[in-house]
Amino acid sequence: MNKKQKKMLIRIIIAGILLIGFHFIPMTGVLRFTAYMIPYFIIGHDIIKKAVKGIINRKPFDESLLMAVATLGAIALALYNEAHAQAGDYVEAIAVMLFYQIGEFFQSVAVAKSRKNISELMDIRPDYANIEKDGRLEKVNPEEVNIGDVIIISAGEKVPLDGVIVEGSSALNTSALTGESVPKNVESGDEIISGSINLTGLLKVRVTKKFGESTVSKILELVENASSKKSKSEDFISKFARIYTPVVVISAIILAVFPPLLRILILHLPAMWNIWVYRALTFLVISCPCALVVSIPLSFFAGIGGASRAGILIKGSNYLETLSKVKTVVFDKTGTLTKGVFEVNAIHHNKIEENKLIEYAALAESASSHPIAVSLKRAYNKDVDISRVKNIQEISGNGVIANIDDIEVIAGNEKLMDKFNIDYIKCHSAGTIIHIAINKSYMGHIVISDVIKPESEEAIKSLKKIGIKKIVMLTGDLKKSAQAVAEKLKTDEFYAELLPNEKLEKVEELIDGKNMLAFAGDGINDAPVLSRADIGIAMGAIGSDAAIEAADVVLMDDNPLKIATAIKISKNCLKIVKENIWFALGVKFICLILGAIGIANMWLAVFADVGVMILCILNSFRALLISNN
Repeated sequence: MNKKQKKMLIRIIIAGILLIGFHFIPMTGVLRFTAYMIPYFIIGHDIIKKAVKGIINRKPFDESLLMAVATLGAIALALYNEAHAQAGDYVEAIAVMLFYQIGEFFQSVAVAKSRKNISELMDIRPDYANIEKDGRLEKVNPEEVNIGDVIIISAGEKVPLDGVIVEGSSALNTSALTGESVPKNVESGDEIISGSINLTGLLKVRVTKKFGESTVSKILELVENASSKKSKSEDFISKFARIYTPVVVISAIILAVFPPLLRILILHLPAMWNIWVYRALTFLVISCPCALVVSIPLSFFAGIGGASRAGILIKGSNYLETLSKVKTVVFDKTGTLTKGVFEVNAIHHNKIEENKLIEYAALAESASSHPIAVSLKRAYNKDVDISRVKNIQEISGNGVIANIDDIEVIAGNEKLMDKFNIDYIKCHSAGTIIHIAINKSYMGHIVISDVIKPESEEAIKSLKKIGIKKIVMLTGDLKKSAQAVAEKLKTDEFYAELLPNEKLEKVEELIDGKNMLAFAGDGINDAPVLSRADIGIAMGAIGSDAAIEAADVVLMDDNPLKIATAIKISKNCLKIVKENIWFALGVKFICLILGAIGIANMWLAVFADVGVMILCILNSFRALLISNN
């Protein structure tokens, strides 16, 4: 509880005690009025001040004006009744203000608690970085560390900046970034991102990004700025309140004036001003739009906070609302549905041992940094002894020829085999095929392909389960490779051999103006498409600044299953928003009618305002709880 909330609580307690105490002390006339004004101004002076400021600033129509007019009017009615030898009741007016402030207090505490919970969940901002100076560790502000500096991270400390490990190995807790609870094992040469927590060993890390450009800074910036982008529902409530409040005030004036004049001029009956003015004041208290104005933004805030906890950063409530309406999801293939890392998947028609075939291929490709060469060396899983390799000759676009242990090894595609008139066996598997020949004698071929992520199949099923009508895959890969992935994952459509501009054109064709389209991609070349889609989702975008800038939703790992999670969060959040709107308007409409015909009194008015507001706020918190499922 902050200082402001403590002061409010003290005011509520003092005003409540005085109100109850004065009720049991016999008083009349000026003394009674003066006594009751003490708790009224203790609890309501700030509301009256806000109402006066609103009038001065020409923005009078808000809940402060409604509460000020209603309670001061009720006090004036009590004075009027006392002046005409009737029982004047100040308690009701003061109690209305007291209960209104109690509601405001609980609202303030609830919102602050929600923000605190979300801030704690996203508490990834590092306090310091360790730099070694003169043989001692010195704690410095992360903003003072430069690219190329080596920082030291002990067990239990946050990773303050993005970098590459130059010494040490450890396990990292990345749950605050990715929502993944399983620690990530890292060692020398691995890249690590700021915001993670070092769990075990000591790490020495060479910094690759300044603090302002680091992952942790970008995440915090996204979360902090998310609330500035309002959804259509929030805009509707803001516009609604601006129109609704003056209409209600005018209606209350008509209710106070028109029936008495009707009674006098047409029915020739007593005006009964006090009854109709009381009804008008009750009408004003009931009409306060607090429940809508507070609970709708809070629902979106809770939804965005819950998504952040799951490693899904949504840049604004407008994107959260749009996400709930998505019916078409388009995936880039490489790095999104597949790992983007080539691996040896199969060895066919080999005339020597598989391990030996891989060994010759890895040694032949030892001088290359091409992804295919890297995958062969990874499959070999041993240190490559380059002293065994001589006379490497790379045939551009075809493969390599090398002398290994005084044996000629030819490794490459079909064109290379044709060039040396080697009788090879064609492969019908999808992927890159590396044919191997030793001394111009065919020894078999190796199938290398991009590996489908283990979550991708479940991701497609989950999207269809939650009502996504069409799932499309786009790729620049060959049609054969794309078809194999599309058939495995059961996507509705796929388009292959596309250049970046052709991907953009294809997405524009798929956008029909009725159903919202989301595009999920992982790299710089996807940025134009991420921007063009109704919702751009950056997959594993912790390493791609362009994707973070272009996307509306950022997944802090590369798990496509979280797209379905994000859509479910958005749908649940919008459901709660609609519940709050209909509940608040429904209760208020009923109470307004009851107040106008004299059935509802000030106490019911308090429930219609403060009670409905508290119930809507509590309902809003469900967006945070549902997001955690």
